[in-house]
Amino acid sequence: MFELKPISKHGIPGALEKVQRYRLLNEPIEAESICRDILLIDSENQDALVLLILTLTDQFNKGITNQEADTLIPRLQNEFNRMYYKGIILERKAKAYLARGVMVNHSDAYEWLQEAMVYYEKAEKKSPENNEDAVLRWNACVRTIQRYKLTPRPPESRHMEWALE
Repeated sequence: MFELKPISKHGIPGALEKVQRYRLLNEPIEAESICRDILLIDSENQDALVLLILTLTDQFNKGITNQEADTLIPRLQNEFNRMYYKGIILERKAKAYLARGVMVNHSDAYEWLQEAMVYYEKAEKKSPENNEDAVLRWNACVRTIQRYKLTPRPPESRHMEWALE
């Protein structure tokens, strides 16, 4: 059986650049692999953790709904990043489902976007000066809701779901 070869700590900056390049080439599986190589030698590398979250969510459009991205959030060291990237996960999940057209009722996408917006509001309060990322993501969620004319689930269907659980 083959074994993974470790990279050196000195190779981390170059490896992070390659992750960005593979993401731009729409090759998230290759980018994910490099993130994992970095985390094998520096398990708390914040750049690699953020990029791993992003590469996992890049794969949502391919029908891969990996829950691992959520488990990485607590490892992020600052509150802004935890709130912001939790919002990213939810937003990308909603947009991936909308793009695939798998839902008869788009209420799930609405609820994921609404939850993402809650996290973006929290992130906005913790954002560094002159960092408008959370506001930009909030606005993207609003526009997605408007574009798809998304609405919340009717109250009667919520009660029905709870009864079925």
